[in-house]
Amino acid sequence: MKKKINAFLSEIRPELDFSESSNFIEEGMLDSFDIVQLVVSLDEEFGISIDGLDILPENFSSVESISQLLIKNGVLK
Repeated sequence: MKKKINAFLSEIRPELDFSESSNFIEEGMLDSFDIVQLVVSLDEEFGISIDGLDILPENFSSVESISQLLIKNGVLK
């Protein structure tokens, strides 16, 4: 799961090393357009639909927070 998330992040912003960050949003690594791209990628990859109410910066601040969002959406049990 985390490898796929890292792969999506690398596709969106290949110039950045997300493994070195503790908060993608606070560090300016992802902006709102990047988050929309990530949501589309996650929706397509996992066959889910992330609710608009869940598209909050804190849900996309780290690989762990993105993983928790996917768990919430039923990707992992």
